Amino acid sequence: MDAIVVSELVKDYPTRKGPVRALAGVSFRVGQGEIVGLLGANGAGKTTAIKILCGLLRATSGQAAVFGVPSSRPEVARHVAALLEGSRNVYWRLSVEENLRFFAGLQGVPPREARRRTGELVALFALEEKRRITANLLSQGMKQKLALACALVKGTPLLLLDEPTLGLDVETSHELRGLIRELVCAHGKTVLLSSHDMGVVEDTCARVVILARGRVVADDSVPKLLALFRTRAYRVSLRDGLPDGARVQLAARLSAVRFLEAERALEVELPPEEDVYSLMDALREAGVAVDGVSQAEPDLEDVFLRIVRDERREER
Repeated sequence: MDAIVVSELVKDYPTRKGPVRALAGVSFRVGQGEIVGLLGANGAGKTTAIKILCGLLRATSGQAAVFGVPSSRPEVARHVAALLEGSRNVYWRLSVEENLRFFAGLQGVPPREARRRTGELVALFALEEKRRITANLLSQGMKQKLALACALVKGTPLLLLDEPTLGLDVETSHELRGLIRELVCAHGKTVLLSSHDMGVVEDTCARVVILARGRVVADDSVPKLLALFRTRAYRVSLRDGLPDGARVQLAARLSAVRFLEAERALEVELPPEEDVYSLMDALREAGVAVDGVSQAEPDLEDVFLRIVRDERREER
Protein backbone atom coordinates (compact mmCIF):
# COMPACT_ATOMS: atom_id res chain seq x y z
CA MET A 1 0.00 0.00 0.00
CA ASP A 2 1.26 3.48 -0.87
CA ALA A 3 1.69 5.93 2.00
CA ILE A 4 -0.01 8.73 0.03
CA VAL A 5 -2.43 8.57 -2.89
CA VAL A 6 -3.71 11.86 -4.33
CA SER A 7 -6.10 11.69 -7.27
CA GLU A 8 -7.55 14.63 -9.21
CA LEU A 9 -7.48 16.83 -6.13
CA VAL A 10 -9.24 20.20 -6.49
CA LYS A 11 -9.43 22.95 -3.88
CA ASP A 12 -11.27 26.25 -4.31
CA TYR A 13 -11.14 29.09 -1.78
CA PRO A 14 -14.21 31.37 -1.71
CA THR A 15 -13.59 35.11 -2.14
CA ARG A 16 -15.81 38.13 -2.71
CA LYS A 17 -14.90 38.07 -6.39
CA GLY A 18 -15.62 34.36 -6.73
CA PRO A 19 -13.71 31.15 -5.99
CA VAL A 20 -9.93 31.04 -6.33
CA ARG A 21 -8.58 27.65 -7.41
CA ALA A 22 -5.51 26.57 -5.42
CA LEU A 23 -5.40 22.96 -6.70
CA ALA A 24 -6.63 22.07 -10.19
CA GLY A 25 -6.66 18.28 -10.46
CA VAL A 26 -3.45 17.25 -8.67
CA SER A 27 -2.49 13.57 -8.73
CA PHE A 28 0.60 11.83 -7.31
CA ARG A 29 1.65 8.91 -5.09
CA VAL A 30 4.27 8.44 -2.38
CA GLY A 31 5.47 4.93 -1.56
CA GLN A 32 6.30 3.78 1.94
CA GLY A 33 9.85 4.66 2.96
CA GLU A 34 10.25 7.43 0.35
CA ILE A 35 11.33 11.03 0.85
CA VAL A 36 9.51 13.04 -1.82
CA GLY A 37 9.94 16.76 -2.38
CA LEU A 38 6.89 18.89 -3.15
CA LEU A 39 8.09 21.97 -5.05
CA GLY A 40 6.43 25.05 -6.44
CA ALA A 41 6.51 28.83 -6.42
CA ASN A 42 4.46 30.79 -3.89
CA GLY A 43 0.78 30.13 -4.56
CA ALA A 44 1.42 26.88 -6.44
CA GLY A 45 -0.68 24.87 -3.97
CA LYS A 46 1.96 23.07 -1.86
CA THR A 47 0.73 24.05 1.59
CA THR A 48 -2.89 23.52 0.56
CA ALA A 49 -2.07 19.95 -0.51
CA ILE A 50 -0.26 19.27 2.78
CA LYS A 51 -3.13 20.65 4.86
CA ILE A 52 -5.62 18.47 2.98
CA LEU A 53 -3.47 15.38 3.55
CA CYS A 54 -3.31 15.94 7.32
CA GLY A 55 -7.03 16.68 7.57
CA LEU A 56 -6.84 20.43 8.25
CA LEU A 57 -8.66 21.29 5.01
CA ARG A 58 -11.34 19.55 2.97
CA ALA A 59 -10.91 19.23 -0.78
CA THR A 60 -13.51 20.67 -3.13
CA SER A 61 -13.32 17.45 -5.15
CA GLY A 62 -10.98 14.55 -5.82
CA GLN A 63 -9.42 12.04 -3.45
CA ALA A 64 -6.56 12.12 -0.93
CA ALA A 65 -5.71 9.11 1.22
CA VAL A 66 -2.98 8.25 3.74
CA PHE A 67 -2.28 4.52 4.12
CA GLY A 68 -5.69 3.85 2.60
CA VAL A 69 -7.57 6.20 4.96
CA PRO A 70 -9.32 9.19 3.31
CA SER A 71 -7.78 12.40 4.61
CA SER A 72 -11.26 13.76 5.40
CA ARG A 73 -11.76 11.12 8.11
CA PRO A 74 -10.57 11.68 11.72
CA GLU A 75 -8.69 8.35 11.71
CA VAL A 76 -6.09 9.85 9.36
CA ALA A 77 -4.48 11.45 12.45
CA ARG A 78 -3.24 8.00 13.51
CA HIS A 79 -1.04 7.80 10.42
CA VAL A 80 0.27 11.32 9.82
CA ALA A 81 2.03 14.15 11.66
CA ALA A 82 2.76 17.55 10.19
CA LEU A 83 5.34 20.26 10.75
CA LEU A 84 3.91 23.52 9.44
CA GLU A 85 6.35 26.42 9.36
CA GLY A 86 8.56 25.08 12.10
CA SER A 87 8.63 26.65 15.55
CA ARG A 88 4.98 27.77 15.53
CA ASN A 89 4.20 24.14 16.33
CA VAL A 90 5.46 24.34 19.94
CA TYR A 91 4.43 26.14 23.13
CA TRP A 92 7.09 28.67 24.00
CA ARG A 93 6.37 28.78 27.76
CA LEU A 94 6.87 25.03 28.11
CA SER A 95 10.29 23.41 28.33
CA VAL A 96 11.62 21.03 25.69
CA GLU A 97 10.64 18.02 27.78
CA GLU A 98 7.23 19.47 28.69
CA ASN A 99 6.45 20.17 25.04
CA LEU A 100 7.22 16.59 24.07
CA ARG A 101 5.17 15.09 26.90
CA PHE A 102 2.29 17.50 26.24
CA PHE A 103 2.05 16.58 22.55
CA ALA A 104 2.37 12.89 23.38
CA GLY A 105 -0.51 13.16 25.87
CA LEU A 106 -2.56 15.16 23.37
CA GLN A 107 -2.33 12.20 20.99
CA GLY A 108 -3.31 9.65 23.63
CA VAL A 109 0.18 8.20 24.20
CA PRO A 110 0.24 6.53 27.68
CA PRO A 111 2.46 8.32 30.24
CA ARG A 112 5.10 5.57 30.45
CA GLU A 113 5.36 5.39 26.66
CA ALA A 114 5.44 9.19 26.47
CA ARG A 115 8.44 9.27 28.84
CA ARG A 116 10.23 6.65 26.76
CA ARG A 117 9.61 8.47 23.48
CA THR A 118 10.60 11.80 25.03
CA GLY A 119 13.94 10.37 26.14
CA GLU A 120 14.59 8.84 22.71
CA LEU A 121 13.77 12.06 20.84
CA VAL A 122 15.79 14.26 23.19
CA ALA A 123 18.80 12.01 22.48
CA LEU A 124 18.13 11.77 18.72
CA PHE A 125 17.91 15.55 18.31
CA ALA A 126 20.81 16.28 20.72
CA LEU A 127 18.57 18.29 23.08
CA GLU A 128 19.83 16.78 26.37
CA GLU A 129 21.37 20.04 27.62
CA LYS A 130 18.21 21.97 26.70
CA ARG A 131 15.55 19.58 27.97
CA ARG A 132 14.51 21.85 30.88
CA ILE A 133 14.88 25.13 28.97
CA THR A 134 11.65 26.86 27.86
CA ALA A 135 11.17 26.95 24.11
CA ASN A 136 11.19 30.77 23.90
CA LEU A 137 14.83 30.78 25.09
CA LEU A 138 16.02 28.37 22.40
CA SER A 139 17.81 29.39 19.23
CA GLN A 140 15.84 29.24 15.99
CA GLY A 141 17.62 26.02 15.05
CA MET A 142 16.79 24.40 18.40
CA LYS A 143 13.14 25.52 18.10
CA GLN A 144 12.97 23.91 14.67
CA LYS A 145 14.44 20.66 15.97
CA LEU A 146 12.00 20.69 18.89
CA ALA A 147 9.07 21.24 16.49
CA LEU A 148 10.14 18.25 14.42
CA ALA A 149 10.59 16.13 17.57
CA CYS A 150 7.06 17.10 18.73
CA ALA A 151 5.69 15.94 15.37
CA LEU A 152 7.53 12.63 15.80
CA VAL A 153 6.36 11.95 19.35
CA LYS A 154 3.04 10.70 17.98
CA GLY A 155 4.89 7.77 16.41
CA THR A 156 3.10 8.07 13.06
CA PRO A 157 4.64 6.45 9.96
CA LEU A 158 4.15 9.54 7.73
CA LEU A 159 5.62 13.03 8.20
CA LEU A 160 4.49 16.09 6.25
CA LEU A 161 7.18 18.77 6.50
CA ASP A 162 6.43 22.29 5.25
CA GLU A 163 9.62 24.40 5.08
CA PRO A 164 11.44 22.49 7.87
CA THR A 165 14.69 24.47 7.44
CA LEU A 166 13.16 27.94 7.04
CA GLY A 167 15.34 30.63 8.63
CA LEU A 168 18.10 28.26 9.73
CA ASP A 169 21.83 28.83 9.34
CA VAL A 170 23.80 26.57 7.02
CA GLU A 171 25.17 24.31 9.77
CA THR A 172 21.78 23.70 11.43
CA SER A 173 20.12 23.18 8.03
CA HIS A 174 22.65 20.44 7.20
CA GLU A 175 22.08 18.88 10.63
CA LEU A 176 18.33 18.72 10.06
CA ARG A 177 18.84 17.21 6.61
CA GLY A 178 20.79 14.39 8.21
CA LEU A 179 18.05 13.86 10.79
CA ILE A 180 15.38 13.65 8.08
CA ARG A 181 17.40 11.04 6.16
CA GLU A 182 17.95 9.07 9.38
CA LEU A 183 14.22 9.07 10.12
CA VAL A 184 13.65 7.24 6.83
CA CYS A 185 16.69 4.97 6.76
CA ALA A 186 16.83 3.96 10.44
CA HIS A 187 13.26 4.49 11.62
CA GLY A 188 11.22 3.54 8.54
CA LYS A 189 9.35 6.83 8.18
CA THR A 190 7.85 8.23 4.98
CA VAL A 191 8.36 11.96 4.33
CA LEU A 192 6.68 14.48 2.05
CA LEU A 193 8.81 17.61 2.22
CA SER A 194 7.95 21.06 0.88
CA SER A 195 10.72 23.64 0.69
CA HIS A 196 11.95 26.63 -1.28
CA ASP A 197 15.51 25.61 -0.44
CA MET A 198 16.51 23.49 -3.41
CA GLY A 199 19.69 22.39 -1.65
CA VAL A 200 17.61 20.75 1.08
CA VAL A 201 15.39 18.97 -1.45
CA GLU A 202 18.28 17.80 -3.65
CA ASP A 203 20.18 16.60 -0.59
CA THR A 204 17.33 14.62 0.98
CA CYS A 205 14.77 13.65 -1.69
CA ALA A 206 15.09 10.90 -4.27
CA ARG A 207 12.05 12.18 -6.17
CA VAL A 208 10.24 15.49 -6.64
CA VAL A 209 6.72 16.54 -7.57
CA ILE A 210 6.62 20.06 -9.03
CA LEU A 211 3.43 22.12 -8.89
CA ALA A 212 2.66 25.20 -10.98
CA ARG A 213 -0.63 27.06 -10.64
CA GLY A 214 -2.26 24.17 -8.88
CA ARG A 215 -1.22 21.45 -11.34
CA VAL A 216 1.52 18.81 -11.41
CA VAL A 217 4.01 19.76 -14.13
CA ALA A 218 6.74 17.24 -13.25
CA ASP A 219 6.97 14.04 -11.21
CA ASP A 220 10.25 12.17 -11.50
CA SER A 221 13.42 11.18 -9.71
CA VAL A 222 16.00 13.91 -9.10
CA PRO A 223 18.75 12.09 -11.10
CA LYS A 224 16.44 11.68 -14.12
CA LEU A 225 15.44 15.34 -14.10
CA LEU A 226 19.06 16.45 -13.82
CA ALA A 227 20.07 14.10 -16.65
CA LEU A 228 17.23 15.35 -18.87
CA PHE A 229 18.31 18.97 -18.59
CA ARG A 230 22.00 18.13 -18.76
CA THR A 231 21.47 16.86 -22.32
CA ARG A 232 19.78 20.15 -23.29
CA ALA A 233 22.10 22.71 -21.65
CA TYR A 234 25.44 23.69 -23.20
CA ARG A 235 28.21 26.17 -22.48
CA VAL A 236 30.10 27.57 -25.46
CA SER A 237 33.56 29.15 -25.05
CA LEU A 238 34.19 31.88 -27.64
CA ARG A 239 37.57 32.40 -29.26
CA ASP A 240 37.19 36.11 -30.10
CA GLY A 241 33.97 37.18 -28.42
CA LEU A 242 30.80 38.03 -30.33
CA PRO A 243 31.05 39.72 -33.74
CA ASP A 244 28.71 42.61 -34.62
CA GLY A 245 25.11 41.51 -35.02
CA ALA A 246 25.72 38.02 -33.62
CA ARG A 247 23.84 38.70 -30.38
CA VAL A 248 20.61 39.62 -32.19
CA GLN A 249 20.98 36.76 -34.66
CA LEU A 250 21.57 34.14 -31.97
CA ALA A 251 18.76 35.46 -29.74
CA ALA A 252 16.37 35.12 -32.68
CA ARG A 253 17.58 31.59 -33.55
CA LEU A 254 18.00 30.13 -30.04
CA SER A 255 15.03 30.22 -27.65
CA ALA A 256 17.06 30.31 -24.40
CA VAL A 257 20.54 31.83 -24.60
CA ARG A 258 22.55 33.78 -22.02
CA PHE A 259 25.58 35.84 -23.03
CA LEU A 260 28.56 35.92 -20.65
CA GLU A 261 30.72 38.52 -22.35
CA ALA A 262 33.14 38.96 -19.45
CA GLU A 263 33.92 35.23 -19.68
CA ARG A 264 33.84 35.11 -23.49
CA ALA A 265 31.15 32.45 -23.32
CA LEU A 266 27.46 31.83 -23.73
CA GLU A 267 25.05 29.33 -22.23
CA VAL A 268 22.17 27.92 -24.20
CA GLU A 269 19.34 25.50 -23.53
CA LEU A 270 18.12 23.60 -26.57
CA PRO A 271 14.49 22.56 -26.99
CA PRO A 272 13.87 18.77 -27.17
CA GLU A 273 13.51 18.79 -30.95
CA GLU A 274 17.00 20.27 -31.52
CA ASP A 275 20.48 18.92 -30.85
CA VAL A 276 24.04 20.20 -30.58
CA TYR A 277 24.41 20.16 -34.39
CA SER A 278 21.69 22.78 -34.75
CA LEU A 279 23.51 24.86 -32.12
CA MET A 280 26.74 24.67 -34.10
CA ASP A 281 24.88 25.64 -37.31
CA ALA A 282 23.46 28.71 -35.57
CA LEU A 283 26.90 29.74 -34.28
CA ARG A 284 28.51 29.27 -37.70
CA GLU A 285 25.80 31.29 -39.46
CA ALA A 286 26.31 34.11 -36.93
CA GLY A 287 30.05 34.13 -37.63
CA VAL A 288 31.00 33.08 -34.09
CA ALA A 289 34.42 31.46 -33.62
CA VAL A 290 34.04 28.62 -31.14
CA ASP A 291 36.83 27.60 -28.78
CA GLY A 292 34.95 24.73 -27.11
CA VAL A 293 31.52 23.29 -26.26
CA SER A 294 30.64 21.46 -23.05
CA GLN A 295 27.46 20.28 -21.40
CA ALA A 296 26.36 22.50 -18.54
CA GLU A 297 25.80 20.82 -15.17
CA PRO A 298 22.37 21.92 -13.90
CA ASP A 299 21.34 21.68 -10.27
CA LEU A 300 17.81 21.15 -9.01
CA GLU A 301 17.20 24.90 -8.84
CA ASP A 302 18.02 25.21 -12.57
CA VAL A 303 15.67 22.33 -13.38
CA PHE A 304 12.86 23.79 -11.27
CA LEU A 305 13.14 27.24 -12.86
CA ARG A 306 13.22 25.84 -16.40
CA ILE A 307 10.18 23.61 -15.86
CA VAL A 308 8.16 26.44 -14.30
CA ARG A 309 9.17 28.91 -17.03
CA ASP A 310 8.31 26.42 -19.79
CA GLU A 311 4.91 25.93 -18.19
CA ARG A 312 4.28 29.68 -18.12
CA ARG A 313 5.30 30.04 -21.78
CA GLU A 314 2.91 27.25 -22.78
CA GLU A 315 0.03 28.95 -20.93
CA ARG A 316 0.58 32.14 -22.88
